[in-house]
Amino acid sequence: MGIPFLQQAYVGAYLLKQRLTGVKRYPLVLMLEPLFRCNLACNGCGKIDYPDPILNQRVSLEDSLAAVDECGAPVVSIAGGEPLLHKDMPEIVKGIIARKKFVYLCTNALLLEKKIDDYEPSPFFVWSIHLDGDKEMHDHSVSQEGVYDRCVSAIKLAKSRGFRVNINCTLFNDAEPARVAAFFDTVKTMGVDGITVSPGYAYERAPDQQHFLNREKTKHLFRDILRRGHGGKDWAFSQSGLFLDFLAGNRSYHCTPWGNPTRTVFGWQRPCYLLGEGYAKTYTELMNSTDWDKYGVGNYEKCADCMVHSGFEASAVNETVAHPLRALSVALRGVRTEGAFVPDIKLDNARPADYMFSKHVEIKLSEIKNKKAAKAPVAEAVDG
Repeated sequence: MGIPFLQQAYVGAYLLKQRLTGVKRYPLVLMLEPLFRCNLACNGCGKIDYPDPILNQRVSLEDSLAAVDECGAPVVSIAGGEPLLHKDMPEIVKGIIARKKFVYLCTNALLLEKKIDDYEPSPFFVWSIHLDGDKEMHDHSVSQEGVYDRCVSAIKLAKSRGFRVNINCTLFNDAEPARVAAFFDTVKTMGVDGITVSPGYAYERAPDQQHFLNREKTKHLFRDILRRGHGGKDWAFSQSGLFLDFLAGNRSYHCTPWGNPTRTVFGWQRPCYLLGEGYAKTYTELMNSTDWDKYGVGNYEKCADCMVHSGFEASAVNETVAHPLRALSVALRGVRTEGAFVPDIKLDNARPADYMFSKHVEIKLSEIKNKKAAKAPVAEAVDG
């Protein structure tokens, strides 16, 4: 089991409270992106294609912790960019742990050995290391040789220091099921505590667009992988069994974008971690003013091929809570890897894609320029 009992208990109690109080939309995981700057330039990444003034922005320690408090999600996933480039990251992590929230600090591990002394093991803290397969697969994915070996070294160091360590693995359409299964077997020998796996999502600004998966290919790929691990039972996934069952085409879900609300240097991102179609100043504004029905598979062209955990894990968790026997059945027998796929959501009435990336970049650049201009007279007055 890739999710420890303490986390299951905390999150379970939180979910039960939401259901008993009749809350319709509630967060499960806060996606905190305190910077977009990274020390890698992966071909499949859509988070680093910003002008330098934006890449130089940071969500402050105060604003990061305020986002945790305002959102109230029991789990916080800190992503980026590369979070270890943020000078206040150790204090951000300590502040979240002090609030008894579970922190997954996502990193490419290039700085982990240098920074590890800034962190302490805790049942509320997990290193989530980006590792997209074996040495050849991963180094190709991150467009740099030698990164896999540094990740493995960092994993061993973190485990030797008593930390929980997960890997997060993104798969694309050139993934070979046998190699992925062999890689998952190798991960077990490293002592890794859990695996988060997801199909790659087609960020509209990513340099490499041709290797993203569509829904049909995703289902076939995950069936072929999970079949090699007795329906996935051989590996400790830090995800619900029903989400894996969904990836294998055995369930059809509408996404739950509010389940993983995202706070970035732009603000609260609408509608989800993967689509930046507008920004709210507060979490309350995000929840109350977003037209959620405009998005999702079958509603919006951009969402057509998405099966990513940040959109659908919360949907699977909701079914787990509502129908625990279904979840137990998958846990006991493993994910079904044979037979027909369940009927999928029809795409006929999805509205056309609206490309607005450039507009939001221009707005942010204008804000940055205005702030600098406002500070300039103050600096001149002090100098005078």
